[in-house]
Amino acid sequence: VLKPMDTYVHARRKDGIHVMDLHMTWQKLILAARIIVAIENPMDVCAISARPYGQRAILKFSQYTGSQYIAGRFTPGTFTNQIQQKFMQPRLLIVTDPRTDHQAITESSYVGVPVIAFCDTDSPLSYVDLAIPCNNRGQKAIGMLYWMLTREVLRMRGTIARSVPWEVKVDLFFYRSPPPQGTSFFYSDPEEVLKKEEEYAQQ
Repeated sequence: VLKPMDTYVHARRKDGIHVMDLHMTWQKLILAARIIVAIENPMDVCAISARPYGQRAILKFSQYTGSQYIAGRFTPGTFTNQIQQKFMQPRLLIVTDPRTDHQAITESSYVGVPVIAFCDTDSPLSYVDLAIPCNNRGQKAIGMLYWMLTREVLRMRGTIARSVPWEVKVDLFFYRSPPPQGTSFFYSDPEEVLKKEEEYAQQ
């Protein structure tokens, strides 16, 4: 456990696994949702995940909240090099893992972009403005957290009612294995990719 993350650890099991304080996780998640809602233009928010398990989750998060996303390898200079084709100037950054997404966090510090990060017990907190303590390595854990964050953002915006359960299932945010060989989806529109994947999963 890194010292900055020690605050969020509730206990340690006999097998050496640390247990997070879920109350603090929920508080940080609500705070993150408030920060996201405070950004007037949703396109000024950028979600990033180099980890495969988080890529589907950020794509879905962006689909429902209207934000931008970078799935896969982060190209150096995306926030600092104006000549680059994919240059962007977000006002808020959401990263899945501070360790694997360190390049994006470093560049955000150069241009003064605040960072919200899902952090495990061994995650470095350099240049991270808001850490959400959680298991950021689990296939279902990261999908669940992005689903909860998306739901809270939509509730605070008034898009969905708090008294009614959200109709979108959490399963849609979970990582899915690539389709069998010979069954591939080549579409330029990410929404078309998700649509075809969902049709395939229901077969």
